[in-house]
This record gives sequence, C-alpha cells and structure tokens, in this order.
Amino acid sequence: MPYEKIALWSDAEKQVSSGSAFGTFKSCDPTLTYYPAESGAGRGTIIVCPGGGYAGKADHEGEPIALRLNESGINAYVLDYRVNPDLHPAPMLDARRAIGLARSRAQALGTRPDRIGIMGFSAGGHLAATAGTTWDQEKNRPDAMILGYPVITLGKLTHIGSRINLLGETADSTLTSDLSIENRVDRRTPPAFIWHTADDEAVPVENSLMLASSLAARQISFACYIYPHGRHGLGLAADQPDICHWPELCADFLAGLGF
Repeated sequence: MPYEKIALWSDAEKQVSSGSAFGTFKSCDPTLTYYPAESGAGRGTIIVCPGGGYAGKADHEGEPIALRLNESGINAYVLDYRVNPDLHPAPMLDARRAIGLARSRAQALGTRPDRIGIMGFSAGGHLAATAGTTWDQEKNRPDAMILGYPVITLGKLTHIGSRINLLGETADSTLTSDLSIENRVDRRTPPAFIWHTADDEAVPVENSLMLASSLAARQISFACYIYPHGRHGLGLAADQPDICHWPELCADFLAGLGF
C-alpha cells in the first residue's frame, strides 16, 4: 500500500497553539508517515524519531530505518516532530500524541495495539527516551525503547546544541535535571535496546552508560551494545562491518518482547 501521512494535531489545536497546552508550531506541521510491513499483520509497530540536535531531522535516520524494520516484519511510522524554534514541551507532546495515535489505529490495521515502541537516534533518542519516561497516560506509554547513540543527560556530558535547541539558552537547573533521562527511570520504564560507539565525538558514550546503569538499578530489561569505533550519526551503519548488524540484534530483542 502507499505510505500514509497523518497529521498529529488538528487545525483547531494549532490555531490556539500560542501559549497553550499544545505548544507552538513554528518549525513544522507534525506528522506520522506509516510504513506497513508486508508480513506485519499481528505484529508490533515502532515509531522512528530521526536525530538532528533538536534543530532538524536527519533523512537517513527516518525512512531507511522504517524500511529496515519492515524487512524484519515490524510495522513502522516516521515521526516528523517539532524542533527549534519550538521548545520543550513541543517535541515531547508530539511523541506522546504519536504513540497514542499509533495505538488507536493498530486494531483497524490488524497490528498489535499492545506492542507500540519508539526508536530514536541522537537527539531523537533523547525524545524517544523522554517519551518512555514521562508518559502521562497509559495509552501514551511505549512498550519498548530503541536508542541509537542517544542524548540522555542534559547535564555535564550532554550534547550542548541539543540542550540549547530544546530548552533555550537560559534553562534552569531544575528543568535540565528533570529532562535528564537517567534521573527519570522507574519501574514502569519500558525495556530498552541501546547502542553507541565508544569514541563518539558528538554525544559522549557515557550518555548510554548512564541510562544502562539506571535501568539496571531498577531491574528494567535492556540490551546495551558499545562498539569500539564509529562516528556519530551512523544510522543503519551500512559501511561499518562491525556495527551494521545492530538492526538484526534489535529485531531479536523486539521479538523477545512479542513485537
């Protein structure tokens, strides 16, 4: 079937956006694009959040990832979420809305409403992890998180550009700490698949290690793969023979969760 693009917010919601609970809509009109797997009936669905430092969205971390998930029989959406000059909570609200919308559509599409996961890369990984740890309703809680070289902390070891683009130049320490995902993990945090490279020069590997430590402390199921070498922003890592198998490892992990 042709790929389907769905608006996240109604015109009425966008028209009253200034100063409202929906946030501002300066950067884009947020959408979900659906990529059904040929063998996806009765299977789970993953929402993909491309990275881009909360300033843009990298093409190679969107549709190519969705199509690779399709090859594993997993249905996918790519989320076009708001970025700077739209500040927090706009991206988080988009991710929450996307999870709820994907869940509400699942039964009609013949997919599993109880297996809706979220995947993100770099700053998109921070967004995916935010969705997994700040959900406000059960329908918005993802059933898995897949995080590629994610921004996790907004503290000392963060990617500064992502923090500024999300929170502005003068974010207070309380908000910075509250959106540092290592501080938000609890017993309802969903299982996580994490991968990173040890010499990532943009987002320090400690981001993934801090999250793994927090998950372990609360006995949340996770897999964490740290590869010795590799630049930031690898996506599928097709040109990296030591890393390009991560989608297969991820598919196995998701299969173990019933996706």
